[in-house]
Amino acid sequence: MKVGLYSITYLGIWYKGPALTWREFLHQAKTLGYDGVEFDGKRPHANPMDLDQRTREAIRNEAEKLGLEIPALSSNNDFSSPVPEHRECQLLMVREQARLAADLGAKVVRLFAAWPGITTRDELAHYEEAHQGWGRAFPDIPRLVRWRLVRECLTEAAAFGEQYGVVMALQNHPPLTRHWRDAYDLVKEVNSPWLKMCWDIPTQEWDEAWLRKGAETIGALQAHFHFNGDYRRDGDQVVLKSDSPDMHPTFVKLLKQIGYGGYACYEYCHPAVDAHHDPAGIELVHEQAALALEYMRGLIARC
Repeated sequence: MKVGLYSITYLGIWYKGPALTWREFLHQAKTLGYDGVEFDGKRPHANPMDLDQRTREAIRNEAEKLGLEIPALSSNNDFSSPVPEHRECQLLMVREQARLAADLGAKVVRLFAAWPGITTRDELAHYEEAHQGWGRAFPDIPRLVRWRLVRECLTEAAAFGEQYGVVMALQNHPPLTRHWRDAYDLVKEVNSPWLKMCWDIPTQEWDEAWLRKGAETIGALQAHFHFNGDYRRDGDQVVLKSDSPDMHPTFVKLLKQIGYGGYACYEYCHPAVDAHHDPAGIELVHEQAALALEYMRGLIARC
């Protein structure tokens, strides 16, 4: 199992300061010691509209020169709208992201069922407004109707994966998919070898029996995963800053037991704030990305 850095970490929306360019991001990942990088498929890093063929080749060549793999590219799609024009726009972006992934040498495109998005104010990105807005949009549409719309789009997305030779991996992220079982059911209903899973461990799944059941059920469908959080040094180890039990050791052990040998990609994807809850600078993110790598490498070695 290898450890990668997801470019959402340096998108310039979680900390006070500008985004890193794609080239700066690659060099930062190399400096920190990561095995590879995952690009976020939106501006300013990897929106397909912004990257011509020459730039795509430059990214791939720079990564190779640095000894970095590009295991995945992540979409930020929402297939759940009852408006056909909305879904078609999302499908078009996913198709172009699959094409971009192939050009970059990535083997996986991470998908959502329904990603609500973010908004930005006071220099930082926030989830609340967009997520609440998703809940208010089309309140009369039953969940099962949205489920079927998502399934139709995932079927088309899987065909894009086959076309470009990349695996589409559905993440178990709310609101439509509530946990790994929902994401697994969608993948099984589409029934394509080009649609697998990106099973991440969110807060609502911090239960060892539930995780074990997930690992046993998902098995070889697991194609990618992310980890996040804030870390601190405790003696000679790095530990997660959290008042809740840390289930990542169990999660990593279970993934190793089912033979998962892909990437664990770190994402810093929440507002960076200082001790007074004011926006913090990029130095805090550098620190956290370094600690996260040490944390996950330690887990992989011990578990």
